[in-house]
Amino acid sequence: MLHASPFILDFMKKYSYPAEAVTLFTKVLTRLDDDPDFARRFDALRESYLAGTVFDDKILNPLHLLATSYAYSPYTMDFVFWLSLTEDLKERYAAAGISERVYWETMSDLRCKLLECIECKGVPGTFTNWADGFFRMQRFAYGRFQYELATFNWHYGVVMRSGFLVRPGDTYVNFHIPSSGVPLIDEVRFTSYREAYKHYVDLFPEGKVLFGCSSWLLFPRHREFLPERMNIRSFIEDFELISWSESEKFDNAWRVFGKYANLPPEKLPRDTTLRRAYADWLAAGHKAGSGFGLFLFDGEKIVM
Repeated sequence: MLHASPFILDFMKKYSYPAEAVTLFTKVLTRLDDDPDFARRFDALRESYLAGTVFDDKILNPLHLLATSYAYSPYTMDFVFWLSLTEDLKERYAAAGISERVYWETMSDLRCKLLECIECKGVPGTFTNWADGFFRMQRFAYGRFQYELATFNWHYGVVMRSGFLVRPGDTYVNFHIPSSGVPLIDEVRFTSYREAYKHYVDLFPEGKVLFGCSSWLLFPRHREFLPERMNIRSFIEDFELISWSESEKFDNAWRVFGKYANLPPEKLPRDTTLRRAYADWLAAGHKAGSGFGLFLFDGEKIVM
């Protein structure tokens, strides 16, 4: 196979990858084309993954060993691995009758992970295994958010304000918020909900889709320290919060502060409204946390 293919080069251009990333990834892909042993080892892992091998140490360990052998960062090699699968995934989308628009929206997450890696690790690549769900065709993007089926695994049921009973073992549509930078305004959120509803409604006999989200964004104490005008506050109000917790360590600090996440609170940057609010909150001795929420959607509005 051709690694530095026109498709991949156009793919990076379509999403406006940073020049440093394009240069590095193109260098790796071209080297794969020029070095048969490098390509043989890389392609064996690629084909193993496509044949169903779980993206765990069976793939990661030899992939990272390969990165070390050729003096590349493991983060960079991971990203090139996913890039090498993008054209194949597009063909599988077409075969499954999934629109090309959904493909391009879904693949936009690679850029999010790329920018996160550059910010937090100082090198083009990815430091998470998040892309696996996309390439397994288990997670899809519809507008601003990414969605996948999940099972409500509590040991007891939950009665929502509308009277709807969520039972252990029930299916819901779990969703995630990529770091695309698109503001979480009402129009953006509800456009995404409506698009996802069309995809999943047939799985819900009553015509109301149960959506769920577990995220640091749903930390209810945001109401205490984030300005009311912030879109995060509006996003929280979409949900019935089912559970939430605080933690001694702010594990999601990198999502707010990037490479500065491990600094003490008094030294955290305060160059945005969110950073300033969080830095002041943490400096005052408060904890961060996360929440899990649900809501029913009838195709146009949230059912309360």
